[in-house]
Amino acid sequence: MRPIYLDYNATTPVDPQVLEAMLPFFKEHFGNPSSGHAYGLEARRAVEKARKQMACLLQCSPDEVIFTSGGTESNNTVLFGVAQALMNKGRHIVTAKIEHPSVLEPCIELMCRGFDVSFVPVDKNGLVDPDDLRRAIRPDTVLVSVMHANNEIGTIQPLGKISKITRERGILLHTDAAQSAGKIPVGTDLLGVDFMTIAGHKLYAPKGIGALYCKNGASFGKLMFGAGQERGVRPGTENVPYIVGLGEAADIAGRMLAEEIKRLEKLRNRLEERILEALPDAVIHGRNAPRLPNTLSVGFPGRLAYDIVNGLADKVAISAGAACHSRDVRISHVLQAIQAPEDVAKGTVRISLGRFTTEDEIDQAAEQIIKVVKK
Repeated sequence: MRPIYLDYNATTPVDPQVLEAMLPFFKEHFGNPSSGHAYGLEARRAVEKARKQMACLLQCSPDEVIFTSGGTESNNTVLFGVAQALMNKGRHIVTAKIEHPSVLEPCIELMCRGFDVSFVPVDKNGLVDPDDLRRAIRPDTVLVSVMHANNEIGTIQPLGKISKITRERGILLHTDAAQSAGKIPVGTDLLGVDFMTIAGHKLYAPKGIGALYCKNGASFGKLMFGAGQERGVRPGTENVPYIVGLGEAADIAGRMLAEEIKRLEKLRNRLEERILEALPDAVIHGRNAPRLPNTLSVGFPGRLAYDIVNGLADKVAISAGAACHSRDVRISHVLQAIQAPEDVAKGTVRISLGRFTTEDEIDQAAEQIIKVVKK
């Protein structure tokens, strides 16, 4: 038997309905969307249908959706694109200490190119204090980038309050919604953002496809140059099958959203309660803050995440909350930022549920996790 899969925050399987929608575009519907004949027009219609499906999930206009290769490209495109477009206005960017590396690393590179970046701290739940962010903003600030939900501990940032601050100051706001899209509402008006990153493989679409929401009128520079596809921001022949898959995935996620939030939260809480009942010294990160309904980050004091993950390898697939590449455990930047005690941080694992997780799997996983941790 294959291990129970509880690592949906790392990647999701492709939904069978998504694969079914994609297959014809590998075979009979193979045209180039830029071609003027019947084959090309058929492909173009499929791309624009997918754009409307994604726009429906994001509650924005279809012409504000740009297809990319995934979350890393979308994040890089925003950070370098805004920096390039507004460098004469200012060279200061504000972000948070717990961002994904595809935000942090571009910020570090921009610092090497003469920009200033302020890394705002978070509290013990991984939340940015809007007042801290307000104090970090300067007259030369051109962009604020704060993720919607953290990929490790699942806590959800107060983007509504943050966007109120950026709008008052006339500053652009970007959010990395790779982990939240399809799990909780991500309407662009609800969040108040100018840019939003989507990663397809977190949304039951294939790896290698993503999207970027760019609010009409937001200042934005081009990093690539070519024939002008995707508003000229991401030129090159579109990856039609994968775009079709992403559109179908967005459509499914939107229709299932309310029901899935309740179902996953119930399963997550069931697993959490089982663990705490058997292992009362376990620490749930972000337990007192808004969290993604599918994410459970739990630290086991005195244990090593490396040993837990490997002890479960043929039974339950989870990931380490710390970057464990050897027995010399390195505590992740997220756990450092929330000031998790060292013995708790070293024993932190991330358990993430998904569309195909069942109640029976949760009960089996709880039994195995408890057994391995006690051992």
